[in-house]
Amino acid sequence: MWSEPYLETCCRAALHRLFLSGTAGRPEADAAMKDVPCLARLVQLGCVEHRGGRFFLTAAGAARHAAEILRARG
Repeated sequence: MWSEPYLETCCRAALHRLFLSGTAGRPEADAAMKDVPCLARLVQLGCVEHRGGRFFLTAAGAARHAAEILRARG
């Protein structure tokens, strides 16, 4: 049984885009970005941190990315 909440496809995509942004992070979401709700949900789940007007992947987010996204590709 899963111990973590399910991530919708759009949220997994937002997590992957954040992973690809590396240490630069992603800019603060605005109305033009389609993944605003996903970034907010990922912050609530502790996978993403919002600081200084940017979003950054946390250690928990990196682990979740490795388990759900990288695993699916390998």
